[in-house]
Amino acid sequence: MSVPHQVCAVCAGYRHTTPGVCNIRVMPYRFEPCVTGEIYHIFNRSVGKNPIFSDSAYCHRFLELLSYYRFERPSHKFSVYNRLPFAAKQEYLVRLQSQPTLIDILIYCLMPNHFHLIVRQKRDNGIREFATRLQNGYAKYFNVKTNRYGAVFQAMFKSVRIETDEQIQHVARYIHLNPHTATLTSLSELESYPWSSLQEYTGKRKTDWLETATLSALYKTTEALKKFTYDQADYQRLLFIESHLYHE
Repeated sequence: MSVPHQVCAVCAGYRHTTPGVCNIRVMPYRFEPCVTGEIYHIFNRSVGKNPIFSDSAYCHRFLELLSYYRFERPSHKFSVYNRLPFAAKQEYLVRLQSQPTLIDILIYCLMPNHFHLIVRQKRDNGIREFATRLQNGYAKYFNVKTNRYGAVFQAMFKSVRIETDEQIQHVARYIHLNPHTATLTSLSELESYPWSSLQEYTGKRKTDWLETATLSALYKTTEALKKFTYDQADYQRLLFIESHLYHE
């Protein structure tokens, strides 16, 4: 069976012009700046592929950091903000939410040892500042909780620029299928996986810091989005299994 518009299971990029040959440029470090106004798939994995999102407490903290560090100038580190008395925290949050943001967050998914995001840069160097704060903040939290020292992530982050509407559709599908692809959940339970943005796109949950309009506008209905997402689930899992059989 021919499968058009395959998504690379290795780099999560767009379809290949030559089967099996990835022609997407993946930047391992952000030495060159991201372009303001453009959309990027950013992702990273833990050192040694060790689990870093092993339970709900770790996942909740990472999502809290996503929301917090998207703003341009938080005057407190999240750990300081989180220790404020309730009234002071609410007052600070009102001030913070009046600030412009560095990025829009369109898609997210947390897996046991890595994360995926699709974001739009809204200010020069916004993605780099956001990713630096996010990863440093989470690394400090994780190290304190696990009584360890040193790096948590393999590198700063990697990124792929999203250049077309078709590309964002395929990359978003790749990301949202990740829990099923890695056998963390069945396909029937995929919408119940709590650590991805699929629930926001299917109407099961609302998150005020997630920008869903860009991807949703590419489909006539929510059902059309779901159908597109689920159509390649078995094929994507097959690619995942084959990559582990032949490359590990």
